Amino acid sequence: MITNRKIEHLMVCAAEDVESGKTGLEDVRFIHNAVPEIAKSKIDVTAEFLGRRFTAPIFIAGMTGGHREATAVNAALSEAAEQLGIGIGVGSQRAAIERPEQIESFSIVRERAPTAFVVANIGATQIKEYDLDIIERIIEMVDADALAIHLNFLQEAVQPEGNTNAEGCLDAIKSLSESLRVPIIAKETGAGISREAATLLKEAGASAIDVGGAGGTSWAKVETYRAQKDPLLERLGELYSNWGIPTAISILESLTLPVIGTGGIRHGLHVAKAIALGASLCGIGLPLLKLAIKGPEDVISEITAITEELKVAMLLTGCRTLADLKRCPLIITGETKEILQQRGFDLTELQTRR
Repeated sequence: MITNRKIEHLMVCAAEDVESGKTGLEDVRFIHNAVPEIAKSKIDVTAEFLGRRFTAPIFIAGMTGGHREATAVNAALSEAAEQLGIGIGVGSQRAAIERPEQIESFSIVRERAPTAFVVANIGATQIKEYDLDIIERIIEMVDADALAIHLNFLQEAVQPEGNTNAEGCLDAIKSLSESLRVPIIAKETGAGISREAATLLKEAGASAIDVGGAGGTSWAKVETYRAQKDPLLERLGELYSNWGIPTAISILESLTLPVIGTGGIRHGLHVAKAIALGASLCGIGLPLLKLAIKGPEDVISEITAITEELKVAMLLTGCRTLADLKRCPLIITGETKEILQQRGFDLTELQTRR
């Protein structure tokens, strides 16, 4: 059942309109610098995250695995990560634990990306059920540098096979953080992370947060396509397809820990804005998934283009490094400004820093 679900997710994401809502990044603007006094050729986009260095602040978000047809997709994505010197995650590895014949669909990532920063992935509901030996097997399966624990209760609530028992997840994360040899990344999958949740996750032992903000892939929409024979689940999926904290807001809410800004990141200007808001890396999922079905070349070309777009944004704001970009003044308008003010943020610092 899990294996079938994985290929259904892959097919729906590749073929259907599964994006929903706004990221909030459309309300974030830079102030153009007409005299930047830097050369684009000297701009440095290298990034640091959890003690590792990346050639660009781009992370291939964990998306798939658990079906033989996902093996080629993960192979293409990991080859791109290795060639470009960036990080990569995998989809939930539960399928491989319950059906060992699916291990290759995940282990291919480390085989094709021997030096890349690789993030293993398991759900918060599973860590309550699995003992430490199983979690270690998940990490060893991809020789992971970190473990993502995904928090996908919106998806679970509209999924035919969903597990909606969220009790005890923080205790399970805390217990695991005290025993694991790799850091834990708390990962949302499209509904974002609030300041309150970020604080609880930090206290539970998470070392970083992947915000998975609203405005990109809506897993409620994905599950709606799968639930068309169940009127109630289809209704729930449609109702909650826009639920969540937009990515821009979620980044600012989560800065108690290092942040991966994921959720609707589609080009280099998005990356620049997310980094300026405080993210250490930006996760990109759906666009790369669609390209990876064809092979690694198009993935490499797309990430290279996004990196060049980022450099142009840095040139036009006079930023030589990502550290400069984090000090760059921003103008925040519209609904994003209203939400941040209601959440108690003082936007003056964002507008005047440098």
